[in-house]
Order: sequence, then C-alpha cells, then structure tokens
Amino acid sequence: MKVLKGIIYSLIFCSVLTLNAQNNIQVDVNQQGEKFDHYWSKMVGAGRANEALRAGWLEQMEQVQKNCGFEYVRFHGLFHDDMFPIVTERGKNHYNWQYIDDIFDRLLELNVRPFVELAFFPKSMAAENSKTVFWWKANVTPADDTFEKWHDLVKVFTQHCVDRYGIDEVLKWYFEVWNEPNLYPHFWDGTKSQYFELYKQSAIAVKSVDKRLKIGGPSTSNFVPDTRFDGETTNHDVSEAVFNAKDINALKWHGVWIEDFLKYCKKENLPVDFVTTHPYPTDYAFNPETGKGRGLTRYVHSVKEDLEWLNKTIKKSAFPDVEIHLTEWNTSPSSRDAMHDRLPSAAYIVKSNLDCIGLTNSLSLWTFTDIFEEKGGASSIFHGGFGMINFQGLVKPSYHAYRMLHQLGNQKLYKDDYLFISKKSKDNKIVALAYNYPKEYENAVPSGSNKRETGTSKHLNFTLKGLKAGTMFKIEILDKDHGNIHNFWEAMGKPEPPTREEIKIMKEYANTMKTDYIKADKNGVLKVKHEITPWSLVLIKQIN
Repeated sequence: MKVLKGIIYSLIFCSVLTLNAQNNIQVDVNQQGEKFDHYWSKMVGAGRANEALRAGWLEQMEQVQKNCGFEYVRFHGLFHDDMFPIVTERGKNHYNWQYIDDIFDRLLELNVRPFVELAFFPKSMAAENSKTVFWWKANVTPADDTFEKWHDLVKVFTQHCVDRYGIDEVLKWYFEVWNEPNLYPHFWDGTKSQYFELYKQSAIAVKSVDKRLKIGGPSTSNFVPDTRFDGETTNHDVSEAVFNAKDINALKWHGVWIEDFLKYCKKENLPVDFVTTHPYPTDYAFNPETGKGRGLTRYVHSVKEDLEWLNKTIKKSAFPDVEIHLTEWNTSPSSRDAMHDRLPSAAYIVKSNLDCIGLTNSLSLWTFTDIFEEKGGASSIFHGGFGMINFQGLVKPSYHAYRMLHQLGNQKLYKDDYLFISKKSKDNKIVALAYNYPKEYENAVPSGSNKRETGTSKHLNFTLKGLKAGTMFKIEILDKDHGNIHNFWEAMGKPEPPTREEIKIMKEYANTMKTDYIKADKNGVLKVKHEITPWSLVLIKQIN
C-alpha cells in the first residue's frame, strides 16, 4: 500500500510540474499592482547588548542595513551588569547610561533604531540567589522589592532616552517587556502573574514619560499543541500527546500566554501597542524529571498557520488593532543547528516571508551575526550559528535571501507557489524572485547536518508584456554551487581557522552569484524559461 501511494504521489507531482512547465504565465507590467510592505526588512535580531560594542558587530550591522534594509535591531541584556546600568559609588547606587548610549548612538548613525527589549535584572535588583541564564549569567529571579525598583529603572531610562534623542525619535521606537518569560525557570524564574506585574510596572513607567510611546509583550516562545504553559509555571506532564504524536502537523498549535496576556491588560486597563511572540517552527518539548521528550520540527506551512491564529486571536480581543511583531524566528531556536549555515535555510526564509505578507508587521530573523555568545565561543567558523554572517564576515545563503527580498518592489503583480513578480512604485521597474522549496521536503523544516541538496526541480515559464523594446534584466542565482559558502569551505578542506588570504577568497566566493542577462524583444516582451534546482533562489531584476 505504501509503495502504491508513493507511485500515485509521484505521478500527481510530475503532472503538476509538467502543467507548470507548459502553462506560460502572462503578466502585463503596466497593470496596477497590489501594494505590500517589506515587513521582512523591519527588524533583525542580535545576541546581547554588550556584543554591539564590538567593531565586527557594528561592521556587519552596517552591511545588513545597507544590503538587506533592516530598520530595527533587537537584543538581550540591555540592563545586564556588563552594561553597568547601575553603578555603586561611596555606598550609593547611581544610574549609568554610558554603555547603552554608545550603542544607541552608533546604531542611529547606521540608520538602525533599537527595538528595545527591557531585560534582564541588574544583580542589585534581582533576588539574592537569583537563577541565571547563559554563560554570562543573566539574572532572571525577581525579589520582593524588584517590581518597584524595576518601575523606577524603566522610567528613568525612558526619560533619559527622550532627553537624549528627542521625543520625535523615541516615538518611533518599541519597548518590549522581557524575553520568553513562559520558559520557566530559564528566562523567567517566576510565575505568569509575576510577569504580568512586571509588564504592568513597565507599561506604567514608559507611558508616564509620554503616553504615545509604544509598549508591548509578552515575548513568549514558540507555539505549542498542549496546555503546558496554561498554569502559573510550566507543567511538562501534559505533553504526552506531542511526545507520542505520529504526525505533529495534525495537532492544533496555539500561541503561548497571548490570550491570558490580553485579558489581563484589559482587566487592569493597561496599554498594549503591539503583541510579540516567537513562531519558531519547532517544539523542543522535554520533561526534565522523566527525561521524556524530543526535538520536534513542524512543516513549512507552520509559520503562516501560527500567524493566522495570532491574527484571529488579536481581532477577538480588546486590542484588535495592535501591531504584531515576531521578535525572533529562524529554522530552529538552536544556536548549534548546522542548517543555519546551509542553502535550504534561504529557500525557507523566502517562502515563509512571501507566504505571510499581510499577516504581521515584522518577522525578525534571529540573528544577523554569528558574533553571538549564548553558548560561549564556538569551536568552528561554521557551527550552526543563527547569523546571516559568520564571525569572519562570510555571508551565508540566509543573507542572500534577505538581500534578494529587499530588492523586490512594493507592488505585487503575480504570486504562485514559487514565483513572485513585483513592481517598484518610484520607477515602475520589475523585480521577480523565484525559489525552489522542494515539495517532497515540505513536511518538516530543514534542520541538522543533512545538506538536502537533492529534490525535484521546478520550472519557470513566464512572460512579461508591456516593456520597452530591449529592456535589460539581470538574473542572479544562488544555488549549491554559487554563493553557498559552506560547501565551498568544505571543498577547501575546512580550514580552522582560515588564513587571511583564505578568508579573502571565501568572501569573494560567498558574494558571487551565477549571473546572466536577458532582454525584451522589439515588441517589449520578455520570455523567461529556467529550471530552478532544489533549494535555489533566482532573482530577475530590471536594470534599465
């Protein structure tokens, strides 16, 4: 029976490919397109605040802002002790913003604004024996007097930002309360109600400076299909269904704390300007007491389904018009997942972002750089780090995914499962982006060390009409043999660490796409026929 089903599936799949290859898509470039936002360029993530004081971090931030268009950056640890927000002199505590000012000043010079994550506790504000997270020991346990001190810290900090940068500038910022507080006791060693109190004090403090400033939360982790987060702290015992599920994609997944958070804010008459959560396509359900659990990877459509759930939930709440910001997202939440360095992640990024147009205000990749130390320093220049750029400045396929998305216009002329054709309002130039996320791999988002360079090809066959005669287009192709730096590094023998000369060679390779040029005929018609190999990206851009 399984063999028969496989044969039927293959016949259907091949028929669909043949149909796509034969049907020539016709697009009139002079039609009025449907406007859309480049929400993928709104924000990007980074590790912790202190890393932003490094030259390499700032250089890479400048690079991704210029070439990928990111407007905001979010990171942990703004109030951690290595930022010295509170200093002690002659037995008295004083606020100190010099380190934070240095980061914010430099970011604004780069045309990047802070998406301010209000976290974690300075040691003097946390419980005496506070639990910590990461090797740099971020304090996550509140004391009895923490909430009052926290209110004062946030208020004085917000006022300082307004005084330094001006209210017109800070009104463009976002203030997000904490990071993944549902992950007890890792990021928050307290109860759900205590987090809600933290949000309350943060909201009151920020709005006391100016009611127009934007505050939001609850910044919770990935969606789940069970009730483990329904109580005051995590209950792993209710996760048997997901542990034992034959098909996790058949389960009903929902956001964490979102409904309770919105109900609480309504009850307490608190402001909510935006809702945040982290729709990773995974669930690392694990019971530390029994040892039961396993890494679970959902299918490629999970992000869209999660955002549809989130939109419906918010529309039914007392805050139906708030913004939605997904402040962390990637193929997985592991900073040691080899797929982050490889080609398939680029196809996943492009597909997910194009499929979710109109569902969110941002979907922030975690992170733009491998200058990132949650688990300390890595043993390899390619270690599965979150970044689009590695420590040595080598750009990965994920970087090219965002670079290509950024070049799209702002009007949609056509979209199907693997082709998006757009037009720019300012000059009416056409930019198309095609990708191949192979159908046979849709059941689980790519993860681990499997290169996944196999799969079924897709066939582009479309025609653009209404162009001027001779209009030139440039084609850029990212595939397993072009711009795929991890494969090239392997072919070089995996130098660890690479020499300065080897880094220069690898940088040139990583930034070199397969290119071609085509032009419209004398009637202003451009015909595009191209085979897209598995996991590849194809950018087709009008250049005159």
